[in-house]
Amino acid sequence: MAAAKKYSDKAQDKVGKVMHEFKEGKLKSGSGEKVTSKKQAVAIGISEAREKGLKVRKRKNPNNMNPV
Repeated sequence: MAAAKKYSDKAQDKVGKVMHEFKEGKLKSGSGEKVTSKKQAVAIGISEAREKGLKVRKRKNPNNMNPV
């Protein structure tokens, strides 16, 4: 049985567009600073997709990362 998709096609398109902006050097963070990290660019794309209501993975809960 195949696993369910974690991101919708439209969400993937949104991240792709943000990455294109990043590669052109036009992507800005919320504070207006130029984004210099690929990880930060992907996080911005996922965040924007989530704001639009597209299917993306749930946020990781830092409280459950290292159970004792």
